[in-house]
Formats: sequence, structure tokens, C-alpha cells
Amino acid sequence: MLHTSFIELDKQALNNNIQFIKKQLDADVRYSMVVKANAYGHGIEELLPAIEECGVTHFSVFSVAEAKRVHKAKKEECEVMIMGWIDHDYLEWAIENEASFFVFTLDRLMAALQQAKQMEKPARIHLELETGMHRTGFCADQLPEVFEILENNQEHLELEGLCTHYAGAEDYVNYDRVQNQIKAFDRLCKLFEENRFSPKYKHSACSAALFNFPETMGDLVRIGISSYGYWPNSETKMRYKMKHNIERDPLERILSWKSEIQSVNNVAENEYVSYGKSYLTNRPSKIATVPVGYGYGFSRTLSNAGHVLVGGKRAPVVGSVNMNMMVLDVTDVGDVDVGDEVVLVGQQDDQEITVSSFSDMNNSMNYELLTRLPHHIPRNVV
Repeated sequence: MLHTSFIELDKQALNNNIQFIKKQLDADVRYSMVVKANAYGHGIEELLPAIEECGVTHFSVFSVAEAKRVHKAKKEECEVMIMGWIDHDYLEWAIENEASFFVFTLDRLMAALQQAKQMEKPARIHLELETGMHRTGFCADQLPEVFEILENNQEHLELEGLCTHYAGAEDYVNYDRVQNQIKAFDRLCKLFEENRFSPKYKHSACSAALFNFPETMGDLVRIGISSYGYWPNSETKMRYKMKHNIERDPLERILSWKSEIQSVNNVAENEYVSYGKSYLTNRPSKIATVPVGYGYGFSRTLSNAGHVLVGGKRAPVVGSVNMNMMVLDVTDVGDVDVGDEVVLVGQQDDQEITVSSFSDMNNSMNYELLTRLPHHIPRNVV
């Protein structure tokens, strides 16, 4: 094994998730799969062909850098939409390659217009509207100027979409806030209609909004975390299962992360393990090492708290997680040898280690832990 660990991506699980989500959509709603942050840590280049085979033809990213990676990997007929960062110097690339992009400031609108005029090719824009998240988006008092620019430059600015983003649709504690945003978005969209602007898409739904507020479906949905087999949070998962009276989780995790045992040693009782004095053996113990540490995406906060799977059993991480390795207590696992498979995330026999279990242990999120997985770890579609 050249690398110290590897990631497997389950194509069958990917297809299951995409088809399940498509069943939640009305027939004319377009599915845009969000592949920002290296496809949520899964790997853009590795996963994109498999996503296309599952019938997805629209991809959402955050930056031009990500858009370039998608553009290089995707089929010609597939589309890419940039939801965030575009330096003005790269507007030319976006317009030339027919990538659509969010516009949420007058500065960017004017820059896109100037570039489109210079190239004699229309810019495909999605105007983001401020509805109550107070992050990015045009406020209502800016719209008259926006309308004037659009009206006078229809050959240069193609209004492909109107969009917004909800401030916490995964948590019902935010119910009133989200409802106010839904009303605000509808109100602002009507202003565009009254001024005779008809975008191709009105879109606002992410994974959480789709499941918790299906009325936000619009013409296009931007689905990220659920495409990869994870719920936005446990509340959304339980609400869906209760509503539909099902026991089995309809989403399946795509990603498994694996390594192998590097060494096995016997350690006497009352001996400290790894750096410092955070773990003291309380019996004669069998201690194993795995060549993965916080430098490879396995958080140091899992010291003396995490578990992995070895021999079909859970083995606790003991002592401090090092930069390049972790230490396991495999005393209760049975026969353990150098080279045995170690599952950091995924299934082994009837046991499973989930990303959610990591997040529960260190107060993080599925999103955060997945996107921390280093790019250099090999990813293979199986």
C-alpha cells in the first residue's frame, strides 16, 4: 500500500441516494448536485463520472477553481453553476465556458456586464436575493437599479435564475425565520415578474429545505450532503422517518475510509501509552498502531475517545492521536496481525463506524469532518 490509507466510494449507494432524492421532486424540478469542497471530501474527479451515470447533469460549486475541475471532468452536455467566489479576472473563463454564476453585488453585476460586452457573449447569471440570512444577496432597495441594468442589457446578461439560501432549515427552532425567508423570496420574485423578467429557475432548496420545507422546491434544488448519504442533522432524519413510518434509513453512505495495522506490541499493566500521560493501561494490553493521524484527517480531538473497526470489532483509540499515527487497544479483539484491515469510517462485518459518530464525539458536523479529508488520500469508486 503506497499511501497510509485509502477511501472507497460506493457507486451503488450513490445511485440509491440520487434516485431516492429524485423521488422527492416534482417531475419538472432539476437536480443540481453540490460538489463543492472536493465533493464534500469524496473527490470531484473520482466521483463525477459515477454521478453522471446516475442521471445528474447539473453541478453546483463554490469557486472558479472548483468549476474548472468539474468542467475538465464532466461530460460536455452537463452544466456547472458557481455559487460563490469569482475574482473579476476569472469572469472571462466563466462566460467563455458557459458556467452560470451567482451575482449578489452591483459590483459583480457590472463587472459581468462589462466582460460580456467585451466578449460579445452573454453572461449566465443567477441573482441571489437577500431574504433574511444577512450574508450575501441583493436587498429590496437595490432592485430598481438591478432592473434598469437588466432591461438595458438583455443581450449581454442572461437571467438564468433567482435564488436565496435559508438560515438553518435543518432545525425547527429556525421555523419562523425560514418561513419569513420563504415569504420574502416569493415577494421579491414577484417584483421581477412585475418588471417582466422571467428567469429559467427560481431556486432556494438545499437538502434540509427539501425535506423540511418541500414547498421551497422551486424549479431547481441544490442537493449536497444528502446526495452523499448523510442527513443535514439527526432531527431531519427522524422527522422524515416518522412522517413516512419507516425504520430503515433510506440514505446510504458512499464513503468508506480504510487503513491497516502497522505494528502490534504487548504492554504491561500501569504503563503510559503514546505522548504524555493521558492513557494508562489498567491490565496487560495488546497495543496496535495505525499509520493515520491528525495530519491525515483523523482529528486529534478523538484522542482517548474515537473507535475504529478491527477484526469485526470496535477497538478504542488510546492516548493522543499523533500527526502520523494513532494507537489502538486491541486486547479484546483477538488475533491481530500487521497488515490487518482497519476501518476508520464504514462497515466491517456487522459493525459500522460513521462520520456522525465522530461528530458526536468532538462537537463537529458531518460536513466539517468529511471536507477535512485530505485530497492526497486515494479515492476509488467500487
